[in-house]
Amino acid sequence: MKLLVYGAGVCGTLIAARMHEAGHDVSLLARGERLTALRQRGVLLAEEGDPAVRRIPVPVVEEPDGAYDLIAVIVRTHQVDEVLESLAGVRGDVLFMLNWAAGPAPLGAVIGHERVLLGFPATGGTMDGDVVRYRKANAVTRRVAMPVGEPDGRGTPRLERIVDAFRAAGINAKAEPRMDAWLRTHAAFEVPLGQAVHTAGGPAALAESPDAVRAMLHLMRRNLAALRTPPVPRAFAALRVLPTVLLVAVLRRFLKSPTAVHSGLSNRSPATTAELDRLSEQLRSPAGADGPGAPGPASGGAPPGDQGAERRAGRQQFL
Repeated sequence: MKLLVYGAGVCGTLIAARMHEAGHDVSLLARGERLTALRQRGVLLAEEGDPAVRRIPVPVVEEPDGAYDLIAVIVRTHQVDEVLESLAGVRGDVLFMLNWAAGPAPLGAVIGHERVLLGFPATGGTMDGDVVRYRKANAVTRRVAMPVGEPDGRGTPRLERIVDAFRAAGINAKAEPRMDAWLRTHAAFEVPLGQAVHTAGGPAALAESPDAVRAMLHLMRRNLAALRTPPVPRAFAALRVLPTVLLVAVLRRFLKSPTAVHSGLSNRSPATTAELDRLSEQLRSPAGADGPGAPGPASGGAPPGDQGAERRAGRQQFL
């Protein structure tokens, strides 16, 4: 498979490295300082807690070129407009693996609806300088599959080929027939969580305020209630029906856990803020909820982020 991975953050780098090691013809697209670092040192990977660093010779490019069997776009939500413009004249199916609550229509309107697939990366880790430190697999993470699907939920030959290619490379992938609903559900949960964590100053700090966690849960419930389809996965429906006191206790325990403390939740960069702002806008729009009368803001009524600031946060490098 000739594959372009568009975005050289943690998830994009890990997927590009895995597919390269599996023998695919992979190019990793990066910009700015990340591009410079990759050209100088290559892709550097290390398991969290392990001093050993591996160098993977994945070819790096600054712009897409020609045609590909698959283009995997793994960038932040507010960077998608720029990506779409650069892919309009490039041939190949495009798998958008990112936070997205606006549905497939605005993606297909630019590059062609027949090219669009949706997904979400299940990999995780942190940037340590130029080194991507990935999480050690455990019994729980091994059961978490990376969802990939057609916008209309069909099973198609190309979807089967893509899932099979990921699996053969050691990436636990699965076909998800409700991928659009999956992404909207994820955003309904992630936006209040991310913004509450940033306001508090980190996951552990948020855990120390039961009132703030309770307010965050209230916004999650409003977002889930505004969705036009049932939550996917169905487990998210528990946020709407279980007692508040129980859910607040569970969320506080999660926020204190090493998983939360050492995750991307602690990232308070301008790019993270811009992404959450854009996701919040998508959830508030008719496409992200249940029509023009959808109840409630996605993030407690905060005004949309400055569009110029979002562009400035996204143009330096794709993460």
